[in-house]
Amino acid sequence: MERRKLGNTDLELPVISYGASSLGQEFRRVTIDEALQSCRVALELGMNFIDTSPFYGRGMSEVLLGQVLRDLPREDFILGTKLGRYDLDHFDFSAKRVAESIDVSLHRMGVDHLDIVLCHDIEFVEMQQIVDETIPAIQKIRDQGKVRYIGFSGYPMKVFPFIIDQIDVDVVLSYNNYHLQNTRFAELFPYLKGKGVGIMNAGPFCARLLTNAVLPEWHKEPQEVREACKKAAELCESRGVDIAQLAVQYCVAHEDITTTVAGSANPQNVRNWAKWAESPMDEELLGEVLAIIEPIKDIGHIEGLPENN
Repeated sequence: MERRKLGNTDLELPVISYGASSLGQEFRRVTIDEALQSCRVALELGMNFIDTSPFYGRGMSEVLLGQVLRDLPREDFILGTKLGRYDLDHFDFSAKRVAESIDVSLHRMGVDHLDIVLCHDIEFVEMQQIVDETIPAIQKIRDQGKVRYIGFSGYPMKVFPFIIDQIDVDVVLSYNNYHLQNTRFAELFPYLKGKGVGIMNAGPFCARLLTNAVLPEWHKEPQEVREACKKAAELCESRGVDIAQLAVQYCVAHEDITTTVAGSANPQNVRNWAKWAESPMDEELLGEVLAIIEPIKDIGHIEGLPENN
């Protein structure tokens, strides 16, 4: 699988990475066997950057990952987790919790260091705390050798310059903001590259919006967005193509994105992503799909505190 350098770090990540949120049953009930197998398949196919969080399954994702990773040499995988978000409405970015969270994550996954630690969904809190307290606390732990690189994740575009204009970070992750229907994240790429910040993208399917699966009840995109994307999926199906294939290829094609994180507890989905990432994209079909989506392009939703949007 193709690999790209992450900002100014010494990490090279696969263009598609394994998101372990599904191991925490965030989207459906999963069996332990299929969860562990999906992760093992990802690693076998070269998707050796794994992204997780204590929020996913309220610890379950990290615990299950520990069952897979304990049998592997540490140099065989690149591991990132997050901190600060622990339940739907439970956030704690204090320095005390930073230290506790990192130690618990290390224990759950059976490793002695984390390659990447991200402050998770910072748009839900007063963001100045991230600059003044959270990142400095992670920097102290980095100096102890438990963490290699530091960053944050979020949905609203406003959060990225707010933090990076005040303090140095190595990497950022945005979710559901670079895919077939919404490319707002790309507007920040020149800024991020100028700062030497690594760019990670998550959510190429926008929580199933760009698949043939039924949308979950909690999906936040407006009805007109759902309808247009459904039409685009039907067009792809009429041409014998799964719109999810086009979604993966579209994200991989942007060379400023080091990696796109996709998550599933279904091993066959993981195999498909690896195959699609290495297959040529149907440019004609892409043009037709983008034409259908154009009227609702870049429409998103409010996430977190109003002042952070």
